[in-house]
Amino acid sequence: MKQSELLSQWLAEEEAAQIHGWDFSHIHGRYEEGQDLPWDFDQLVRRFLLPEHRILDMDTGGGEFLLSLGHPHSLTAATEGYPPNAALCRETLLPLGVDFREADGGGPLPFPDGSFDLVLNRHGDYLPAEVLRVLKPGGIFLTQQVGAENDRELVELLLDPVPPLPFPRQYLSIAREDLEAAGFSILDSQEAFRPIRFWDVGALVWFARIIPWEFPGFSVEKCREGLFKAQDILERNQVIEGMTHRYFLAAEKVG
Repeated sequence: MKQSELLSQWLAEEEAAQIHGWDFSHIHGRYEEGQDLPWDFDQLVRRFLLPEHRILDMDTGGGEFLLSLGHPHSLTAATEGYPPNAALCRETLLPLGVDFREADGGGPLPFPDGSFDLVLNRHGDYLPAEVLRVLKPGGIFLTQQVGAENDRELVELLLDPVPPLPFPRQYLSIAREDLEAAGFSILDSQEAFRPIRFWDVGALVWFARIIPWEFPGFSVEKCREGLFKAQDILERNQVIEGMTHRYFLAAEKVG
């Protein structure tokens, strides 16, 4: 395919790069990640979740994961700070009776002390002291996080100069120390690096555009050299590969 045709395709993907909630259906079947983590966060949550628990899902996105748990809505709360997702939550969660409040996970949580038996945080920011505060004694905090080195091979392929790590403290060892310092007891934890694969460059364009914190300043026009390198890799290997970085923690509020 001619370079001009490829550029036209990539520009169309760039234009289409809008996301509501955390919905990657636009590139379904064109990329793959998270298929072989050595843990399943959904199963971890269900291991600790009891029907009578009051639960909070921080940085809930559009509430997709939270609703998949099937927990009673009257015992469920959620926060989200990103305005488009917060608007989606007001439309979908509030009518169900979920206690949704617009808030950034990296700041104070808008709930009284000791409100919850279980706090969930999947790929969101959090302050250990705030999570500890809103948990009941013996309450559990479960978090799965994107690590500091996530997608770095892809960033290095597309961006020149390569930007610094966006979240350099995102390592399991540091997260453990921070939670323990706040007063948590660590029950379980694990860290993993696993492949992320793309089967067309257009899907990679869409992906890079919706994650600006990992791919700052990315555009087809500015990164065309890297995109043509990616196309060469695809034609040689039938796939473009990088590496994801993930970890999870299960921690208990002692007392």
